[in-house]
Amino acid sequence: MRLGAGHIPKSSLSILIYRLTDQSYSMRHERIAIIDREMCKPKVCDWYLCQRVCPVERSGTECITVSETDKKPFINEETCISCMICVKKCPTKAINIVNLPHELDEPPVHRYGKNEFALYRLPIPEKNAVVGLIGPNGVGKSTVMNILAGALQPNSGVLERKTAEWKELITQFKGSELQAYLERVAAKQIRSAYKPQAVDQIPLIWKGTVQEMLATLSEKKRVVDAVKKLGIGHLLGKEVKGLSGGELQLLAIAATIARDADFYFFDEPSSYLDVYERLRAAGAIRELAKHSIVLVVEHDLAVADYLADTVHVLYGEPAVYGIVSHPQAVRNGINSYLDGYLPSENVRIRPEAIRFDLRAKETQKSKVFMTFPELAKTFPGFQLRTSAGSVYKGEVIGIIGPNGIGKTTFIKLLAGELASDTGTPLPTMRLSYKPQRLILTNEEEAFTVHEFLSETTDSLSTTEAKRLLRLLGIEKRFEKIMSNLSGGELQAVFIARALLAPHDMLLLDEPSAFLDVEQRLVVAKILRSYTEDRQIPAFLVDHDLQFIDVISDRLMVFEGERGKMGTGNAPTDLTQGMNTFLKQLGVTFRRDPSTGRPRANKPGSQKDQEQKQHEAYFYAS
Repeated sequence: MRLGAGHIPKSSLSILIYRLTDQSYSMRHERIAIIDREMCKPKVCDWYLCQRVCPVERSGTECITVSETDKKPFINEETCISCMICVKKCPTKAINIVNLPHELDEPPVHRYGKNEFALYRLPIPEKNAVVGLIGPNGVGKSTVMNILAGALQPNSGVLERKTAEWKELITQFKGSELQAYLERVAAKQIRSAYKPQAVDQIPLIWKGTVQEMLATLSEKKRVVDAVKKLGIGHLLGKEVKGLSGGELQLLAIAATIARDADFYFFDEPSSYLDVYERLRAAGAIRELAKHSIVLVVEHDLAVADYLADTVHVLYGEPAVYGIVSHPQAVRNGINSYLDGYLPSENVRIRPEAIRFDLRAKETQKSKVFMTFPELAKTFPGFQLRTSAGSVYKGEVIGIIGPNGIGKTTFIKLLAGELASDTGTPLPTMRLSYKPQRLILTNEEEAFTVHEFLSETTDSLSTTEAKRLLRLLGIEKRFEKIMSNLSGGELQAVFIARALLAPHDMLLLDEPSAFLDVEQRLVVAKILRSYTEDRQIPAFLVDHDLQFIDVISDRLMVFEGERGKMGTGNAPTDLTQGMNTFLKQLGVTFRRDPSTGRPRANKPGSQKDQEQKQHEAYFYAS
């Protein structure tokens, strides 16, 4: 007997019968087929090329059908044989077919629709602990957040209905710690607070001062406490539209922790923040765990390590499916993620392990590209002065220092966006500048990625450009609308535009923001090979010390008083630069002996005191 599609089972036995008899569901799907409805353009392929080349269709068995609603194809995952012919032939790269891991023997928690993203498992919320989520972008962190906050009622993978009853999902997790939590979600007893990834969008939503915005979100006492914990009292009178990226991030964190909630979710709280601000914000977030459930997505592994008590690794195929691992101790979980193998799951999530150097590399570059003079710029209430220096051909100079002391101003002086008050003008050259804030004009929001990049260059079809776009993961998103891109996708497009524009020198302001760990390492590799092959130098501002360490040949360290005065020192080697920077912050990092990744020491710990005594603030195992 087959149950009606509108019938929702009530008991465990009926759930099993429903799944075994409903043809839309299989207890063991072998594959997932995805068709991006936005990128699918039937006119471009002369109407359903995928259907015409499909060997299953040509044999007389139905595999690819056309939707009556949007006139775009659907792939039947039960009859698909994963030949990949349609994937290779699709001119807009809209199709993706992935075989699921053999170890996965459970149904999805939620699937958005036929040929759409599927999420397997959920993280376990824990009281008195911060739960970290680590892994690549696009494998389900937003879906996790929406389910645990009660904003999305999952369908247990049954596509004939948009949602399942909460009882069904609760049964799926019966006996686990999730059961009690989901029962509260089902009863609408969970108050949630969410810190979004895209803090750049805040000025587009709110017009007014920081104080006015915070006052609308929570009671005065909680706002005052949040402002004090994050040290942002000086921002209260500022207009939100005039805030920097770091200031917007602190505002978003303050607005979240000021809420009275049972469940807090922070999506990349470290982006745009300097090292000191990252650790301070981590301390404020940790305090929430004393009375509420806290989940944090974080791609700066040093911050994730410092912040979380346990972690779940999210893995899978971005935009296709995501799997939430079982909980692990934070060090073991991060190291397993870097190893690319999860012992508790018996699954390999990456073909190669990621390793970091225990010692600073020494640059071999010595051919001077140009010398730059002392530069100065004075604004009302703020003054910047930078030392003269030289930059070598093919080198990357990392720029590090606290927020609010002129790093971005220095970049703008080099780029010619600002005129220096003193010093001789910089040599005339073509400069390509990627700004800190990823802001689109109204016109650009409606562009496709291809149209946006074509504004900068007409050489997107060259072998070199195609390779760059493929490595950045952009080539298969050419037909996506710019306003629909995620933060990581948008960052990759802005980086590509900077590299593809005609230039003699690169200026990049926080290129790691919104990128996941693997994307950051890919970008670092691309930029190093790009500058070395073309003997083009680059200045790069960033706050992820792991990223800065991997990509930089030398460092420029900025010092000063936030919002009042900044001093930029001449370029120096990595060891001296890192020690100078971290010494002024009073922060030390040790190296994990297994992976070489930096781990923040607790202030005043034996390791912290020992490293400070030996002036080894960063390169110490």
